[in-house]
Amino acid sequence: MNIALRPAAAEDVPAIVAMLADDILGATRENPADLTPYRAAFDRLAADPSQHLLVAELDGRTVGCLQLTVLHGLSRQGRSRALIEAVRVDSALRGRGIGGTMIRLAVEEARRLGCALVQLTSDNTRKDAHRFYERLGFRATHTGFKREL
Repeated sequence: MNIALRPAAAEDVPAIVAMLADDILGATRENPADLTPYRAAFDRLAADPSQHLLVAELDGRTVGCLQLTVLHGLSRQGRSRALIEAVRVDSALRGRGIGGTMIRLAVEEARRLGCALVQLTSDNTRKDAHRFYERLGFRATHTGFKREL
């Protein structure tokens, strides 16, 4: 399977939002019927050089997405880290290795961008996703906290 990971374009927003909404958690927090806030968010991401909204393509079709954010800081001797968020694969194509390829390519991109570490979070209810990330070499070394605003 020849998966390519490329920067998202404005035309990809509907497909990305559809993938974000197509799961148990996204179904309650996303609204693919109104793309206005997503288009504004896309414009903010595109203007920020630390944000990399990426889509996976297979045979010219968008089949996955993720966001790679470069976080600059003082720890680790001032080296940057990358945060991977919003990983999704088209639900009809899950289990075919697309997600693993996407994560491996994102890690390579983080390395290319000079990051010393790649981190991600996964909802506590997504046990299959936890096993998936562990198979890719990630370790659950921290406890994450979130607060809705």
